[in-house]
Amino acid sequence: MGVIIDNSDLWVETLLGTLVLFLAGGLLALVLGIIVGAMRVSPIPIARGVGTLYVNTIRNTPLTLVFFAFVFALPPLLGLRLTSAVSLTLGICALGVYTATYVAETIRSGINTVPIGQAEAARALGLTFGQVMSLVVLPQAFRSVIPPMMSVFIALLKNTTVAAGFGVVNLGSLRNYLSERGENQLIVIVWVMVIFVALVLLLSWAQRSLENRWRVAR
Repeated sequence: MGVIIDNSDLWVETLLGTLVLFLAGGLLALVLGIIVGAMRVSPIPIARGVGTLYVNTIRNTPLTLVFFAFVFALPPLLGLRLTSAVSLTLGICALGVYTATYVAETIRSGINTVPIGQAEAARALGLTFGQVMSLVVLPQAFRSVIPPMMSVFIALLKNTTVAAGFGVVNLGSLRNYLSERGENQLIVIVWVMVIFVALVLLLSWAQRSLENRWRVAR
């Protein structure tokens, strides 16, 4: 425990960095993923084409290259100076944009589980496509995609460590900082692993709770 107690300032800072990346990136991915998922099943050909292009392009691009684009290519275009806050913001955007493709496909698979007759009945009542999606289809789709959606967010949590290579302070960068203080790197890695396991178990508990609650609601 000495490696934690003696360096508590760094542990707290890097843990907060990981949580900020995960929560903010997850929120961005969820919002963008829902929009793209709806575009993928839209009756408008252009919307479907844009959604398909986005998913196929970003999902098949390595996350490291997405980070390169956001952290190194985007700032010169926008005239930004790379500070810690800017790097964190760009890291959140990179994670959110990348993870949104998986969220979109998960949402789309959930939408396909909803009987088409319900959407047709809603349209027969005069509801627009947006109303059909938000009031009828998506609430039912979310119930069926809880397990795969949680797997997406678990992957997002682990992907936060990639940001360490781009100047973003998080648990992935802790080993380098503590090695400069003479700490045993293997012990640091083991403790980082323990923290990630604990966070994943917390997400798994949240998944079971949501499944049980929504199963009763049905």
